[in-house]
Amino acid sequence: MSYNVKLEVFEGPFDLLFHLIEKAKVDIYNIPIADIAEQYIQHIENMKKFDLEITSEFLVMASTLIEIKSKMLLPNKQEQQLEMDIVEEDPRQDLVKRLIEYKKFKNAAIEFKKREEIYTKIFYKDPEQLDQFVKYDKNELVDLDIKDLLDAFNRLLKKRKRINKNRIHITEIKRDAITIEDKIEQIKKIISKNTLLDFDQLFINSSDRSEVVVTFLALLELIKLKLIIVQQNKIFGNIIIKRNIANNEV
Repeated sequence: MSYNVKLEVFEGPFDLLFHLIEKAKVDIYNIPIADIAEQYIQHIENMKKFDLEITSEFLVMASTLIEIKSKMLLPNKQEQQLEMDIVEEDPRQDLVKRLIEYKKFKNAAIEFKKREEIYTKIFYKDPEQLDQFVKYDKNELVDLDIKDLLDAFNRLLKKRKRINKNRIHITEIKRDAITIEDKIEQIKKIISKNTLLDFDQLFINSSDRSEVVVTFLALLELIKLKLIIVQQNKIFGNIIIKRNIANNEV
């Protein structure tokens, strides 16, 4: 009767050592070095029997285990340390540190392998330009919220900043600061004469940044009072300001 014997193949000495520790179900911080060393050497002997190539790293690890084992078996070692009041490092300490590092990389490799298997089953499609299939009705306007207005206002400020950089700076006499109440009245007059007003047009005559801010605050106040409505026909399209016909105050 013949038996088939399967000998596991390990990637390196730490892979084999880690396997033996897990198989023995022992604490990695308290390795029974004598037993593990014996099993490790036995595995190397089995590799020789099966004519498997044994790299120098496996032999170095074997000698390391034997060295640690011999240090831990020195007679009366603990008594000598107590008498001399010397605290010596555990000879397994360096090996444990290296095993813990190996465990981290091994677990990471397993996780990456799992993700690779998942992603190989996922197929991506490059984005396409679909604007040609989307039709916008210029007459169909959508109400905007405060966030949309703030985004538009920030774009306006950046645009004015770029324009001002290219202008020749001259000294000018500033007029008296305009109040929000004054600007509200101005906007109400403009809206009463125009059915629709473009958002950017509202700021064309603003002389400086402070007036731009006041104009925007006045616009928000008119929206709050439900005297005007701001709408947009498409994303990033022009913002339209119009009188709220449901309110007769404008």
